[in-house]
Amino acid sequence: MIEVQNMTKKYGKLVANDNLNLSVGKGQLAVLLGPNGAGKSTLIKAVCGLLRFQGVITINGHDNHTVEAKRILGYVPEFPVLYPMLTVSEHLEFIAKAYRLEAWEERAEVLLRRFELEDKKMKLGKELSKGMQQKVSVCCALLPQPQAVIMDEPLVGLDPHGIRELKAVIAKLRDSGCALIISTHMIESVEEDWDVTYIMVKGRIARVCRRTDLAIGQSLEDVYFNITEGKTGEATP
Repeated sequence: MIEVQNMTKKYGKLVANDNLNLSVGKGQLAVLLGPNGAGKSTLIKAVCGLLRFQGVITINGHDNHTVEAKRILGYVPEFPVLYPMLTVSEHLEFIAKAYRLEAWEERAEVLLRRFELEDKKMKLGKELSKGMQQKVSVCCALLPQPQAVIMDEPLVGLDPHGIRELKAVIAKLRDSGCALIISTHMIESVEEDWDVTYIMVKGRIARVCRRTDLAIGQSLEDVYFNITEGKTGEATP
């Protein structure tokens, strides 16, 4: 579903992503882990078609810059960017018109209710807290019912109810066959549902870990710190 092949991104002489290869199939949850500056957000922005890069990235066989790819991809950025003078309802209406959705209103109401935004429908974007903006961003990404979803630090700023609901939504998306990439520093938040984890160090993928690779009693956190703080962090091509 999401394929990254030999992707490199440079900012002048700085190599932010160095020859990355990544694959996420339908019904798979892939996690991006790595310290600050490892290149996770750059990779995510490249996959979403927001950056120029060398290499090939496809979404369900479509080049990621094409309309066909963008129609089936949902994106939740690390820092939500809302239109300050649009209400919450108008944000969802904007997405519905942009994607030419039909009979979307009930689905929008379900999302708003799930993330406790029903009473905020007439609030302007500039009037919302960071957590509420994040919830609106999630609702906008999920309204078109995407086949692939990418989230960059989606739990940051959410209250306990929002975290619980978003984790439930992520699990439901995975079970429905959606391909997901989630970048996070909150390793414990993805321990239950992840399928494959890409641990990034200095712009490269240092380790690809599948759930079946874990030894008995070993956690994803153990693997992460072994790679980022241990002596076995050799990058793989």
